[in-house]
Amino acid sequence: MTDPGRHWFDDEAGPVVRPYAMTRGRTRGVGQHRLDLIALVVAESAAEDPVWEQTLSPEHADILGLCRSRAQSVAELAAELDLPVGVIRVLIGDLVEDELVHVSRPVPPAELPDESILREVIDGLRAL
Repeated sequence: MTDPGRHWFDDEAGPVVRPYAMTRGRTRGVGQHRLDLIALVVAESAAEDPVWEQTLSPEHADILGLCRSRAQSVAELAAELDLPVGVIRVLIGDLVEDELVHVSRPVPPAELPDESILREVIDGLRAL
């Protein structure tokens, strides 16, 4: 028989709080922000206020803590916090809505200059 006070989970079970509890059942952020995996998240200066540390959930505070030292991609945050990317996207959306972080999205491939044009520019510079 097992001890009734013993928990049914072990150290390898992972987080006890389910992802839907962290996001309050939401699958998208309030602002419907589209966050690519390589989008960079940077903490705003307003996030330095110690009041936010007391009012945010632990997961929100962890994201802010990581983004204060340097910009972090969505993928890096998910890996560092060991949370699903969908959860991280919702939590970042909350922080964007509260104006505590700013997200820099990558340039879409359609807006990048054509490689042949860049090669012509390089060739032209070399000819000078």
